[in-house]
Amino acid sequence: MSTTGTGTGEDTGTVTTSTSTGTGTTGTETTGAPQYAPEWLELREGADAAARATELLGPLSEFLGRHADRPHVVHDLGCGTGSMGRWLAPRLDGPQHWVLHDHDPRLLGLAAAQTPRTAADGSAVTVAVEHGELSALGAADLAGASLVTASALLDVLTAEEVEGLAAACAGAGCPALLALSVAGRVDLMPGDPMDAAIADAFNAHQRRGALLGPDAVTVAAEVFARHGATVRLHASPWRLGAEASALTAQWLRGWVGAAVEQCPELAPDAGEYLDRRLAQCAAGGLRVVVHHSDLLALPRPAEGAA
Repeated sequence: MSTTGTGTGEDTGTVTTSTSTGTGTTGTETTGAPQYAPEWLELREGADAAARATELLGPLSEFLGRHADRPHVVHDLGCGTGSMGRWLAPRLDGPQHWVLHDHDPRLLGLAAAQTPRTAADGSAVTVAVEHGELSALGAADLAGASLVTASALLDVLTAEEVEGLAAACAGAGCPALLALSVAGRVDLMPGDPMDAAIADAFNAHQRRGALLGPDAVTVAAEVFARHGATVRLHASPWRLGAEASALTAQWLRGWVGAAVEQCPELAPDAGEYLDRRLAQCAAGGLRVVVHHSDLLALPRPAEGAA
């Protein structure tokens, strides 16, 4: 990946800015790639943090501990406002250098400014940003990487893009922690006769075009294993109750909206359904579990390695 740019100081760490070139599904507004509002990312961050699978941190930390002679270089793909870095950096020991990748310069600026500057053991954390497309990322771009991370990314990729990501990680010899991929299941309490129809339409929307949607984790696990990784999966569901009513209401609007976009014939009943669910949410009487999965792919030791 060819880059150019300048470096600027930020808080107590160092922030370096560069711009990458390439084309793909995660491009800028002019390429039609999705743009994510910082307000939505902020709204969901608490639920994301509570959902992330801490059970995967032990195996990851053990792997990284074998390479404690150098700073951990972490590439966070599609970083958004940097919630992965805010969650993970303070949970890892040792000096860290985070490289934040996103096609939205506004989000990159927020992410760089809010990344923690101290690791779990007090070591320094520094930050760089890469503005550009993820689809062109290859093993050469990840040279020297200790870890690749992403949140809510796998399900908006195609099988070809997942293949490219796994190949790049394998070529660089680095693990991948890919969190919060949709699993295609939602539980709402109390139930409603329209729940299943909305869920099915939403899942179909997630699979539009060649996107993997709810199939992403299964496909990614197979692909990373084929590229020589040991893959661990763990559930990472959102559990939304009355305390998360603002997030639940916003999620409901998006969930039902995507379902109607996919199946317009649902529109007449979906409007009434959404009104019912929003009223329950406002009254504190709705609980929702949105199922996700986290994936950790660890390179297997080379033949003959100690």
